Amino acid sequence: MTQIAFLGLGAIGAPMARHLAQPPFELTVWNRTRARADDFARSTGARTAPTPRDAARGAAFVVTCLPTSREVESLLDGDAGLFAGMERGSMLIDCTSGDPATSRRIAARLGERGIAFIDAPVSGGTIGAERGTLTVMCGGDAAAFERARAVIDAFGEKLVLCGPVGAGHALKSVNNALLAVHVWATGEGLAALAKAGVSPAVALDVINASSGRSNTSQNLFPERVLTRAFPRTFRLALLDKDLGIAAGVAREHRVPSPLLQLTSELFAAAHVLLGEEADHVEAVRVIEQWAGVEIT
Repeated sequence: MTQIAFLGLGAIGAPMARHLAQPPFELTVWNRTRARADDFARSTGARTAPTPRDAARGAAFVVTCLPTSREVESLLDGDAGLFAGMERGSMLIDCTSGDPATSRRIAARLGERGIAFIDAPVSGGTIGAERGTLTVMCGGDAAAFERARAVIDAFGEKLVLCGPVGAGHALKSVNNALLAVHVWATGEGLAALAKAGVSPAVALDVINASSGRSNTSQNLFPERVLTRAFPRTFRLALLDKDLGIAAGVAREHRVPSPLLQLTSELFAAAHVLLGEEADHVEAVRVIEQWAGVEIT
């Protein structure tokens, strides 16, 4: 049995961890909100730990799934930190949608202690996490990727080595930036069409049979915007964070990116207007408010 520690039982992390709470794994979990870890343990048979250090003791792999790289890095130090619990020869698999620069810094610090690191952010949402069909974008060397495969294969369907450490986080941020571009552009287009007298439902029917279609137009808008359902599946605040990372990657490598930079600014404004708990698709509400029309 391979001992696994999983840190971070949020909307994505908890269903991911469920796939590791069965043979050939022995799972220990930690969460900043202890009650959530206790509830998870009662429903899965996993063990709980009071600190990251205690969760990591004896674990061959530690998996983190936290809101940002800053939270991951904050778990390393101190008497209750991962450095006090992880053993030489173990590995940290970071499934956080993090930033490449922090990932490289974490990897360097772990490497000094003989601990391997791979960034492995995921895409596929809560449904993909529950079904174990996530796409996992990995950054690290080939040997680390092959070693981590036994763990990430439990919750992932498409596993891709994207490049060196940080490459997975870079790709995830750009993927989510493209999602944001599609959401905002589709919202603007449908708002304009609604004011021009075209039903958004009719517009989407045509767009989705034409060259302007996307996952956003085919699924998100029909299921969430036209119905006004706006389910809370992925917080706007987290997409705002990912856009900032993607825009930063472009600036770091001196790639002209006016569209990414503008989209980042627009979602930052939507984040301020709609608050911390709004879903990412609810950014459309800001477009509707500015345009004076509802997309229904």
